[in-house]
Amino acid sequence: MSEIKDPENTLLMETTQGSVIIEMRPDLAPNHVARIKELVREGFYDGIVFHRVIEGFMAQTGCPNGTGTGGSGKKLKAEFNKANHKRGVCSMARAQNPDSGDSQFFICFADASFLDGQYTVWGEVLEGMENVDKIKRGEPVVNPDKITSLKVAADAA
Repeated sequence: MSEIKDPENTLLMETTQGSVIIEMRPDLAPNHVARIKELVREGFYDGIVFHRVIEGFMAQTGCPNGTGTGGSGKKLKAEFNKANHKRGVCSMARAQNPDSGDSQFFICFADASFLDGQYTVWGEVLEGMENVDKIKRGEPVVNPDKITSLKVAADAA
């Protein structure tokens, strides 16, 4: 495992395909990072499926209903930033309204620069992208992979 520079802003995600380490970027999206940490610490993401997984694009998760229709019930104001949607980037899913992000997020499989400036980038996969690549594809996914546990590294010691 690579050295974690900032345990308070690092997520340890266990999925049905293996471990993923995500570095959060409070410098880019402080409110999103704070809210994700709050949800992680409540255990919100544990057991949630990757409900929308598109080959060559991204894997989306964070819906408690497993369908893309739900969230935590607290909308976030967009924090669009200059970060590029490239392989391994974690960004907030949302509806048409830019300020409709909640708990759903996606991890990019490949460059998706057409999303730049329209979705809030809040982190990036440091390690385990090969496990993200193994997540079952589909819209909706049949027998989907899931997050078995998601923790803030500072809490995992």
